[in-house]
Amino acid sequence: MFSNDRIRELTSMIYEMKDRLESMVRILNGEKIAAAQSSGGEETGMHIMDTGERIIEGVFNGERMVGPDGKEYPIPPNYASKSKLVEGDIMKLTITANGSFIYKQIGPVNKKRIMGELVRGETHDDWRVLSNGRTYRVLKASVTFHRGNAGDETVILVPEDGESNWGAVENIIKKK
Repeated sequence: MFSNDRIRELTSMIYEMKDRLESMVRILNGEKIAAAQSSGGEETGMHIMDTGERIIEGVFNGERMVGPDGKEYPIPPNYASKSKLVEGDIMKLTITANGSFIYKQIGPVNKKRIMGELVRGETHDDWRVLSNGRTYRVLKASVTFHRGNAGDETVILVPEDGESNWGAVENIIKKK
């Protein structure tokens, strides 16, 4: 049996291989891929296809993807909730020629589970999980999907290394 870390590593490798294969197919189909460059000449992490598609890699910050230029791109809360994205996950955004945004998680960070109590934040739409004296913000879409209520025991995922302000709801255990 593989450990969870090994499974995550293999999964990440598979996604990298899939992305490379997709790029090779595009090249075989005659598409040209140009890397966007900064004024200093280095690549910016953005690629422009000859079809007009733009591909941008960035980092999830709890609510949005932050591109290499510091620009923030909105990630649908339902996608972030379903994918259980946490701060630090590496994302790829394809902006199609017709303006559609297609997100894909390409580099998940190692995660750990923690349990805490679901509490309302300062506003009606603001939810948090209180665990070990800390609060983590969580997406309203996750709380709504799990039909959470204040006081429910909540399992969230956070990055294994480093501090985070956000957690991804994995499950909610209803209080009696």
